Amino acid sequence: MSQLRSSTSRTHLSTWHIVFVIVAAAAPLSAMVGTVPLAFAVGNGPGVPAAFAFAGLTLLCFAVGYAVSARRTGGSGGFYTSIADGLGRPAAVAGGFIAVLSYNAATIGLVGAQGYFTRLVLASHGYHVSWEVCALAGVALVAVLGHREITLSARLLALLMIGETGVLLALDIAVLVRHGASALPAASFGHQATGPGLGVAMMFAFVSFIGFESAALYGGEARNPRRNVVRATYAAVVLISVFYTLTSWLAVGAVGARNVRATAGAQLGDLFFVLAGDYLGTAGRTVLEVLLCTSLFAATLALHSAANRYAHVLATDGLLPTALSARHPRHGSPHRASTLQSALNLVAVAVFAAAGLDPYADMTTSMLGLGTLGIIVLQAAAALSVVGLLRRGGGAGVWQGLVAPLLAFAGLTATVWLVLGNYSLLTGTDSAVVGALPWTLPALALLGAGYAWWLRTNRADTYRRLAGRDGGERTVPVEAAPAAAQASVTRPD
Repeated sequence: MSQLRSSTSRTHLSTWHIVFVIVAAAAPLSAMVGTVPLAFAVGNGPGVPAAFAFAGLTLLCFAVGYAVSARRTGGSGGFYTSIADGLGRPAAVAGGFIAVLSYNAATIGLVGAQGYFTRLVLASHGYHVSWEVCALAGVALVAVLGHREITLSARLLALLMIGETGVLLALDIAVLVRHGASALPAASFGHQATGPGLGVAMMFAFVSFIGFESAALYGGEARNPRRNVVRATYAAVVLISVFYTLTSWLAVGAVGARNVRATAGAQLGDLFFVLAGDYLGTAGRTVLEVLLCTSLFAATLALHSAANRYAHVLATDGLLPTALSARHPRHGSPHRASTLQSALNLVAVAVFAAAGLDPYADMTTSMLGLGTLGIIVLQAAAALSVVGLLRRGGGAGVWQGLVAPLLAFAGLTATVWLVLGNYSLLTGTDSAVVGALPWTLPALALLGAGYAWWLRTNRADTYRRLAGRDGGERTVPVEAAPAAAQASVTRPD
């Protein structure tokens, strides 16, 4: 354990380092290009910006409650420790298994998207490379960065985030300059906001935020976990929601509120490229195309980092092979977990390529759809766990410990229902195999909870160490609680 402390002490993530990592996971440019046109076409059209604003407010409520858990747990372990803190170890193990599956599936899905879009962009400029080669090149670079200290990835992600948000901000400014106040049509927040297709628009809005919640995974590598993790989560929610709402609103203004549904339905993934060509010229469109590829790479790297940290923490607690719990003696990274995740990416590319399946229509949609659903389920469980803390007298005040997390839980539960009801739309396929993938989530939850109960009976020492810090029982000062309650709080069984 001393080796673990010494290795991780070399890594000092600031609040903004963590913000860049988690905003990269949300992939703002990819969300705008790939998700917003579909939300325009099959959702509530010009009302989509209001859906993003509502999703942002709901997830801000989630962040308020999540901050309570982050302060108690020291900001490490993500959903695994958060759920343990409020709902107990069996629920935590169930959540940990779902997290490992979901983040790995989402990463694999992004590998497919990266290969697909990189091939298209290269082909448009006269370079013909197979999607497999493009995907494998991305996997190799992610593997190298995942082996190194997280600060290196954070710095690279910062540069990529500046690039992708910069080109969209340039587009936003160009639309404002050309249209003035009419670029922000009131219809987007009027009766159109609650029109037909609202449920589908809400689903796509919440899906676009996936990854923002991963701040707590980097608590062990932060300068001040309790402060950095909480601030990064708040900052990420605010930045992403404002950016999504404003950019989608200006897209409505650029196309026209009356025309946006039909135009988006005709152009779909080309919508923002057409807008870039119109408002920024050919060079602007080319830059947008290139930065879409780097955005997908950034999201892959960010979710890769999240996936291998979940594997690392579960391995540390004996829920996965203990070899995955090792940290690199010099870089402090969970290098074995990172290597395994990279190997899974390689296998996925090989399997889909050998089967002759499409990297986007088959690989991306199926894997990213499953990962997205699993992460939203975990968000809902984490919100509920904060309410569990209040019930036990270990949470914060009524707003932080009850009202905000319950609002978040209601919104996230509704989103899970919407995703399940529109799963074929989210994944873009009616395949029975893809449609059955969500059943893996309750199956894993039952397996995890059952294993935890078995450990409680047969390996009590191991059970007591689950979701603890430094391999021991969790006893964490409660900074947000009244002084009388700040001695120590242990999580429920």
